[in-house]
Amino acid sequence: MAYPQVLYEDNHLIAINKRVSDIVQGDWTGDTSLDNIVKAYLKEKYNKHGNVFLGVIHRLDRPVSGVVLFARTGKALSRMNEQFKLHETEKIYWAVVKNQPPEDEGYLVHYMIRNREKNKSFVYSRERAGSKRAELIYRVVGRSEKYWFLEIRLLTGRHHQIRAQLAAIGSPIRGDLKYGYPRSDPGGGIHLHARELHFNHPVGGQKINIIADPPKDKLWSTFLSVCS
Repeated sequence: MAYPQVLYEDNHLIAINKRVSDIVQGDWTGDTSLDNIVKAYLKEKYNKHGNVFLGVIHRLDRPVSGVVLFARTGKALSRMNEQFKLHETEKIYWAVVKNQPPEDEGYLVHYMIRNREKNKSFVYSRERAGSKRAELIYRVVGRSEKYWFLEIRLLTGRHHQIRAQLAAIGSPIRGDLKYGYPRSDPGGGIHLHARELHFNHPVGGQKINIIADPPKDKLWSTFLSVCS
């Protein structure tokens, strides 16, 4: 079994650089999930017998890459869940989009309704029955010949939020067929990457900053060169 790239690890937490197409937690597909791969890694590394505890704190969509944080203890899981619930963490994403956004910097507020049958979220400019408020801040950090590079600070955590909100302003993410991009990326991924996660350690209290490099391809390499 090929183990994932570990970005951070201690007795309470482990952070992984999720690959495109990895599924964080098992679902109807029956595909091997990232949490089970990490459990196997910990079991082997520490020569553990029996079951290994691993708590799923948050998730990334399957076609998205980047930082995923897991808890190695029940205490860490409950405390990190509280930080995420209270929006005390900071999440920064990178996205490659097809069209130039209307402004170089923007604060987007929409109201979203999730359709579970279609596994898709729909965006509205005004509140509707059953909708949830979605907020993010984006800024244009560069461009290539055909694409625009965005840095996004996610302020709420709605289903497919970044994908749907960027599509709503006319800037769908490269490869995201579900939200209006005309062609899929090879391997089924999209050019959305969870670049940074900042939080307070659930036991020690110190500030933890985790950064994940994007997948290796020409566009992401250009993005990295622009941001370096």
